[in-house]
Amino acid sequence: MAIILSERAAGEVKKVLQEQKQGEGTLLRVRVVGGGCSGFSYDLRFDDKFDDKLDSKYEYHGVTVVVDKKSALYLDGTTVDYYEGLEKRGFTFDNPNAVKTCGCGSSFQA
Repeated sequence: MAIILSERAAGEVKKVLQEQKQGEGTLLRVRVVGGGCSGFSYDLRFDDKFDDKLDSKYEYHGVTVVVDKKSALYLDGTTVDYYEGLEKRGFTFDNPNAVKTCGCGSSFQA
């Protein structure tokens, strides 16, 4: 299993989907892209395309999550959560494959 989407994160995704008036077939794509201060960055986006040869699909708390197979190598075991506090707010990634992360929490080194 590549990733886990927490119930809190799924709730926030559903809220954003509704605010942006996305269609019912909209997927949450989680991927890794090059860049960031530690080498790789996490990328969350809405998508309507799924290729069963290139992607893996998961269902968490009513949200369909898609991860491409290349990103899955870096995301295996990662939990995506949502944090909302006085000092910050946003999605967080608990990635057991990351050997180094930056202070912002959105980039990592594997």
